[in-house]
Amino acid sequence: MMDIYSDISALRGVGAKRKEMLEKIGITTVNDLLTYFPRAYEDYTYIYSINDAPLGVNVCVKAYIGSVAREHYIRKGMTTYKLDATDGEGFMDIVFFNNKYAARALKLDTEYLFFGRVTTYGRGLRQMTSPQFAEAGGKGAGIKPVYPQTAGLNSAAIEKLVKSAFDACGEIEDCMPQSIRDGYCLMSRGECLRNLHFPESADLLSEAKRRYAFEELFDLQIGLSRLKIKARQKSPALIENDYTGDFINSLPFKLTNAQLRAIEDCKKDMASGVTMNRLLQGDVGSGKTAVAAAVIYNCVKNGFQAALMAPTEVLAQQHYTTFLKFFDKFHIVTALLTGSTTAAEKRRIKEALRNGDINLVIGTHALIQKDVEFANLGFAITDEQHRFGVNQRAMLNAKGKSPHVLVMSATPIPRTLSFIVYGELDLSILDEMPAGRQKTETFLIGEDVRERAYGYVKKHLAQGRQAYIVCPLVDNEDDPDADVKASKQLYKELSDGFFRGYKPALLYGKMKPQEKKAVMEDFAAGKTDVLISTTVIEVGVDVPNAVIMVIENAEMFGLSQLHQLRGRVGRGEYQSTCILISDKKDADSSERLKILTQTTDGFRIADEDLRLRGPGDIFGSRQHGLPNMKIANMITDGEIVRETHTAAEKLLKENPTLEGEEFNMLRKSVNMLFAKGISLN
Repeated sequence: MMDIYSDISALRGVGAKRKEMLEKIGITTVNDLLTYFPRAYEDYTYIYSINDAPLGVNVCVKAYIGSVAREHYIRKGMTTYKLDATDGEGFMDIVFFNNKYAARALKLDTEYLFFGRVTTYGRGLRQMTSPQFAEAGGKGAGIKPVYPQTAGLNSAAIEKLVKSAFDACGEIEDCMPQSIRDGYCLMSRGECLRNLHFPESADLLSEAKRRYAFEELFDLQIGLSRLKIKARQKSPALIENDYTGDFINSLPFKLTNAQLRAIEDCKKDMASGVTMNRLLQGDVGSGKTAVAAAVIYNCVKNGFQAALMAPTEVLAQQHYTTFLKFFDKFHIVTALLTGSTTAAEKRRIKEALRNGDINLVIGTHALIQKDVEFANLGFAITDEQHRFGVNQRAMLNAKGKSPHVLVMSATPIPRTLSFIVYGELDLSILDEMPAGRQKTETFLIGEDVRERAYGYVKKHLAQGRQAYIVCPLVDNEDDPDADVKASKQLYKELSDGFFRGYKPALLYGKMKPQEKKAVMEDFAAGKTDVLISTTVIEVGVDVPNAVIMVIENAEMFGLSQLHQLRGRVGRGEYQSTCILISDKKDADSSERLKILTQTTDGFRIADEDLRLRGPGDIFGSRQHGLPNMKIANMITDGEIVRETHTAAEKLLKENPTLEGEEFNMLRKSVNMLFAKGISLN
């Protein structure tokens, strides 16, 4: 019998040309073919009469052919072939476009199963256009697979190859331990694969999907747990002395219990002798930066350098300013390294980092350039980590010899998903807000009262406060009549009109770094009153005097993104307000946006965003470097995520290295899932 991991060319019917076609769709082994699942199924098991068949959806109808094909020339390049069909009670036309071979394959007075959409024309006459068909009572009945197609390989050709693979492989060895299959009532892998391709029934197809989703998520959980174990290598950056008390006592405010717990988590990790790999997750304004500062201080006082990488220059500059204030009383040399740093300053900073004269460097992707070297990097921090790819984070960590790693995120992820998204990291959650942090009131209004909203903004400006106005677009010059606000046009409109006499400023992502920096510095210094911007202000902008935000076309943003934007106000002593403007009347948009008016809990908002919009940018498995799932869905399969987390945890507790012959296929399956990322051998 053939090994399922054999090269695809070993399969009968796969020559050099076909092998090349299969490789284009990612099939290089027999296992790849057996896990190249149908994109849909044609269900011939439930048969409708012609008169009862619902319109506009794919259904199966049994009928006799009552005429030979009639050819109709429509226009150049378009010919139709029409046949009469009946089931004894109803009548229906079978129509093919430019396909005389299909039309002539249907034999007069023969009963067929037709699969396709029934529509009507004229005075309610029924027709089915370009249906799939098979003789009734023959092998065509059942649930048939429909595969994703590519040039030279149609669905029928792939189906034939899959059947050949099953014949060649015989009984397929299972990668799932028997004890887990029994404990969670899972069918065997062979039965699962056969029913995913050629389901015996709808129920067995559902069970097969559950089994394969369990397999994928279980393998993923095992792999991520192994990553966590591998990451816990011995670290030369041993933090033996605890100086965090000195830093905490210097602060003009009291840390929350959650912040103190997070600092304690980091201290224990860094004193353990193995590398810390920890996620610090907290809602907007929960105080992640203060926690990072305490840990940086402790690291530097123990003789090591620290680096913090941020996704944008605006955020890097903001962090630089904040850390200068934090370390004002201490001799901690801090530098800022970004793309807009002058060439001379870059040379000076890089030389000082090599010599160990800089204790803390804050920057953007500029930190991971090849010529950036450290004397003794002991601590690498990534902020808003979901905006970086796995490779970028790894490149920063590679600047030191197994430095301690902290990644920070203000994007709350439901705990079920955190098993997967952050499976290789230990987790510290900031679930308390610092004292004095204002709750931002949020209102949802229509375009018709927009002027009143701006009047409310003007009232705050008159009191010496500042405001943000956020637009979904930078420019709509190409379509000035579009019902979407753009920052450039709105800036001109408001500067010349509603906010005449005040000082508006414009900010968007593609401005030159020095221009963005100047705009932000002026706003932070109170030299401008209203910042009209795109989502470039989503992270890192901290202006306590800015107390009101208006978000135009709010329906165009995700809930978590709106929550992040809203977090730019309410950062000082004044009561703050966020006004969402949307004229979308559909129920989904209204339901989404109303959630923001009801809660400021980022975890609840993330739950709702995931429920209503799916994973989208919140999850983005490629961004996290996770393998692609073929059947499993991180959102809808929450129960399976929990089950596999428990099962993987239990198995690895009993057998951390998966020793034994019974686990050979599991190790191979995990390695195949992660490909280059992990090996359990």
